Amino acid sequence: QVQLVESGGGLVQAGGSLRLSCAGSGRTFSADPMGWFRQAPGKDPEFVAVISWTGSTIFYSDSVKGRFVISRDNAKNTVYLQMNSLKPEDTAVYSCVADPDGDWTAKGAYGYWGQGTQVTVSS
Repeated sequence: QVQLVESGGGLVQAGGSLRLSCAGSGRTFSADPMGWFRQAPGKDPEFVAVISWTGSTIFYSDSVKGRFVISRDNAKNTVYLQMNSLKPEDTAVYSCVADPDGDWTAKGAYGYWGQGTQVTVSS
């Protein structure tokens, strides 16, 4: 159906930046909208951002608004998450998601999830 593979995670210092990529394959025409969730140790997955096919509709969680930017390149079947001004509390496994059924900010709405990429922000 749809496969999502994240990349770009790593270790950065607080205040630094990192850009995550999510490459989609398979029936990617069905993988819309696409977005990102993150899961910190001991916590449930948390909505981060989501973007529609055209980019005309974008939602961010309050915790990342103004610091993170989601974008996509449909020709490359890729969604990006530019993370700026990173904080230690941003440390989590970041997962790419696609094709929600209902609320775009609800983790249960998504049928497609990538394996995730680790982002660690040191203080």
